[in-house]
Amino acid sequence: MMKTRLGMMILALGIIGLTPSCKKEGCTDPLATNYNADIKEKNDDGSCIYPDPVPTDSSKTIVEVSGSITGTRTWDADTIYRLNSYVRVESGATLTIEAGTVIFGDSETKGTLIVQTGGKIYANGTAANPIVMTSENEPGLRNPGDWGGLVICGLAPNNIAGGTAELEGGYGAFHGGSDPLDNSGSITYVQICYAGVPINPNEEVNSLTLGSVGSGTVVENVMCAYGLDDSFEFFGGTVNCKNLIAYRGFDDDFDVDNGYVGNVQFCFAVRGSAFADQSGSNGFEVDNDGSGSSNTPFTAATFSNVTEIGPKEDRTTTISTLFQNGAQLRRNNKLKIHNSFFTGYPNGIYIDGTGTAANCTADELQIRNTVIAGVDNWGGNGYGTAGTIFGVGTAANGVDHPTNPKGIPLKTNEVPFDVTAWFTTVAYGNSVLDKWQDAGIDPTIFDLGTPGVLPLAGSALLSGADFTGMGSYFTSVAYKGAFGTTNWTTWGDFNCSQTDYTW
Repeated sequence: MMKTRLGMMILALGIIGLTPSCKKEGCTDPLATNYNADIKEKNDDGSCIYPDPVPTDSSKTIVEVSGSITGTRTWDADTIYRLNSYVRVESGATLTIEAGTVIFGDSETKGTLIVQTGGKIYANGTAANPIVMTSENEPGLRNPGDWGGLVICGLAPNNIAGGTAELEGGYGAFHGGSDPLDNSGSITYVQICYAGVPINPNEEVNSLTLGSVGSGTVVENVMCAYGLDDSFEFFGGTVNCKNLIAYRGFDDDFDVDNGYVGNVQFCFAVRGSAFADQSGSNGFEVDNDGSGSSNTPFTAATFSNVTEIGPKEDRTTTISTLFQNGAQLRRNNKLKIHNSFFTGYPNGIYIDGTGTAANCTADELQIRNTVIAGVDNWGGNGYGTAGTIFGVGTAANGVDHPTNPKGIPLKTNEVPFDVTAWFTTVAYGNSVLDKWQDAGIDPTIFDLGTPGVLPLAGSALLSGADFTGMGSYFTSVAYKGAFGTTNWTTWGDFNCSQTDYTW
């Protein structure tokens, strides 16, 4: 049940998509229009007993939202909207969400906002007034998986047989089509926190799920924090994205598969030390599809200017042994990563499987002008001998650890492919540093709360980027990683566990 301040007023409007609600146990009055959240009394007939409203310390009411949204609907910033079960923006409908609006997901009913194919969402916050989608629980009581998340289903191509599929979990979110320019709306300056409720065992909703979303859709300045599954997952599609923040999620920061071919620039990801998934947690997890087939379009998206900060700050930091790789590139994908920085993972780049290795050799899977840094004298905690330096993951330092025997870079005795020789090919502009301090990053970037993200003066990351042949979507900058001299994350709430959003 929602845990709000005493006296918070909840308004339940009986119009399409906004339904009356009496959520307290034992109260069944379907005509209730408001109630005090801490009252559980009822009449003999089962209807709720409501005292006179007490003074509220919040300026906002809460509107219960359920079912289908059709036609044109606007959610305003003076109201908090609570999602009950699966709320669907149906084909032909448009949902506009004003800057500064707060949306709660109901825990009991697995509240999830789903934009169906043909529907549109315009959730355009601003840096000063971002839109917040989060747990309904009070500060300090929020947990990953408190609600579902935001799901957008488009009509762009994927490589799934038949072209149309239901997203994992079986909750009626179908996606896929033949229009690469498909437009599902615009999402800018949006925070998605504590999402990822399990729909079925081991089938959680991602914080932001993009299923076959087309390039007509705008996705910029989106923060996913403390999600119970992947922060961002792309199932096919062509959508382009900029300024993505993945903060202390559970599984992967960026999960890319089913033929996603879009462009993504400026990504910042940070992991917590103990919070990792039993499936193995990575910065990137990339597949062509689940079976590693040659179905087209191949997963061949281009990411540039990524800063991926793993869980291991120094050798004294104890981390979960479920952490794996900065990027696990597997199952015949053809991803491209440019101008980026990875550190703090047990392994840097894992080229997984013969098909993936062949794509590297054919120069169809590319990593260019990218820096991977190890952790000074990392050892113990299940990761090799104390004093080991971990970097890109050569046979010498890519040591198996007990829980994840496959969580290592591909070695020459597995297939005839030397990942280290490939990664360090001079023409590719990549480099391996023994420790992240050599890259000149701010050490507070690992800290809980608002991190220091800008490279220090003289940092090796402030120069050396190259955008040759990368296309017009990418902004040409001098620096590698997500940041130069400007911090574009200042609108994001890195302390969202303690923020009171009821005002």
